[in-house]
Amino acid sequence: MSKFYVVCGSQNLVVTAPSAKHAALRLMDEALATHLWIYEDAGLAEQDRHDHLVLEALLHLGSTVMVSERGLGNSEAGNFGVPELLSDWHKLMTGISRLLVVAGLDPRRVLPKVIGKNTSPKYPR
Repeated sequence: MSKFYVVCGSQNLVVTAPSAKHAALRLMDEALATHLWIYEDAGLAEQDRHDHLVLEALLHLGSTVMVSERGLGNSEAGNFGVPELLSDWHKLMTGISRLLVVAGLDPRRVLPKVIGKNTSPKYPR
């Protein structure tokens, strides 16, 4: 696997990945990890979840993810549109959520339940 430098807006990441697109998707995963709760809320429709992600992306990301093998600020490995990556990430999280339901686990439960007195989970980055 290659080492990639990934930048989108104020977000940046150095990661090993099998391809530039995988590296770009990993940045999306890091940026949106705190929003996984939307897949746990059975009251939200698919379109509501997608709209939520779009708003978050508009607020916190740029329009393009630049990927490089040379260093931050370069993009020779590729430029990927945030809307397309957002759609891919949303499909992946929806699939995982559905898989858990089929497996007989808690409906719409993507993240583990919080253990202890802390009522607001802290998700590792």
